[in-house]
Amino acid sequence: MKILLVYPQNPDTFWSFKHVLRFVSKKSTFPPLGLLTIAALLPEDWPLRLVDLNVQRLRDEDLRWADYVMLSAMIVHKPSVEEIIRRCAALDKPIIAGGPLFTTGHAAFPQIRHFVLGEAEELMPRLVEDLRAGTLRACYQADGRPDVTRVPAPRWDLADLRHYVTMAVQFSRGCPFDCEFCDIVVMNGRVPRTKTPAQLIAELEALRLRGWKDMVFVVDDNFIGNKKKTKELLREMVAWRERIRPSMGFLTEASVNLADDPELCELMVKAGFKKVFVGIETPSSEGLLECHKLQNRGRDLVASIQTLQRAGLEVMGGFIVGFDSDSQDIFKRQFEFIQRSGVVTAMVGLLTALPQTKLWHRLSREGRLEKDSTGNNTEAVLNFKAKLNREYLQSGYRELMRKLYEPKVYYQRIRTFLEQHKPRGPRLRLSRADVQAFVKSFWLLGIWHRGRTHYWRFFWSTLLRRPRQFPLAIELAIMGYHFRRVANLL
Repeated sequence: MKILLVYPQNPDTFWSFKHVLRFVSKKSTFPPLGLLTIAALLPEDWPLRLVDLNVQRLRDEDLRWADYVMLSAMIVHKPSVEEIIRRCAALDKPIIAGGPLFTTGHAAFPQIRHFVLGEAEELMPRLVEDLRAGTLRACYQADGRPDVTRVPAPRWDLADLRHYVTMAVQFSRGCPFDCEFCDIVVMNGRVPRTKTPAQLIAELEALRLRGWKDMVFVVDDNFIGNKKKTKELLREMVAWRERIRPSMGFLTEASVNLADDPELCELMVKAGFKKVFVGIETPSSEGLLECHKLQNRGRDLVASIQTLQRAGLEVMGGFIVGFDSDSQDIFKRQFEFIQRSGVVTAMVGLLTALPQTKLWHRLSREGRLEKDSTGNNTEAVLNFKAKLNREYLQSGYRELMRKLYEPKVYYQRIRTFLEQHKPRGPRLRLSRADVQAFVKSFWLLGIWHRGRTHYWRFFWSTLLRRPRQFPLAIELAIMGYHFRRVANLL
């Protein structure tokens, strides 16, 4: 059975980092981890091909070769998915579709005849058996949550790692919190399930043996959802690093209560973690209560962020505007909070009601849902009737994003971060791509871009006053170029 695994084209979003890929001569930020994991669940004697549309074209030759096309997608991929469906239909190639887009919205795709809904691991043996028998069903739906200790390592041999900036692995699924707007608990539940430390280290070792030396994204939606298991993993990662001396570093996502556990912070830094994305959402206590982000209430959020920065972690932050409780000063409050906290990578989005979330159900009951979410919360588009005036929210959001990433403002935020950040843990190597990006930044940011004066002031002041932090500072300056491009397209 010949299987073609297809991953759709990423749109130009905050997290695509499209505008900085040319700095590092790469084609995509992350590989399609889900499809590579699915590939590992297929029979070893089946010929497989991976086409990631972010690094290569989908050729008619590939489609003609395949018996089936396996397609995985997130909501944000819908436009690309529609084109893939058209291409497959033209050549009469059947699609088996899975992933978040289809798990919560498969009814919108009548052209697709076969779906795998939910986590696929326990469904795959039945799917393979039916493929062999020629009795493929219309829908395979997971009844429960699979045991992730039985999930095989991804099929890295199917991907050309040279095209990617960062690799991806997964340790856990699920999150113990219950934020109203989040679809993680819909898809993965509220009880975190973890792999064994030996599993994850074997995956990291497989990447190392394939020559990977750069950053690895631990894609867990809340890496510290089960702190006890996370600490067990980190201790093993520290021992592995001391034994093998790998050069790779790590980034992940975690809840803000990470700042309450010094031991956990210390273990993460020793293991090689450099960045952590935290859902901060809003400085408004009323907004946090409204969305049930209770883990963020009753604390000084700026102090929590600074605790993580001093521990040696760069905090990337998620922020939301558009809650019912937001007043007209929310844009001013968000701007001041972000600048004061030194969250350089600040992903601000308009609130969106994702399918099947508690927010989606509430707004549906209230008759306020107006259209489907695009899955891209950095579009200036609302899919529900907000309490604040729609035009005010959308224009205020555009203005906030542009202001946050203006060169003078952005470089000042990096300085605020660098004042708090204490570089600790293993030093990471400067790769050839890092050197290329550094040189290219001279031309694009230092000569061509209108913010060149602010760039050179930032460049020289950081080099002279904070030489150890200089590589990180230039990396953040380059990232700012992407964020400005996204903000200016809103």
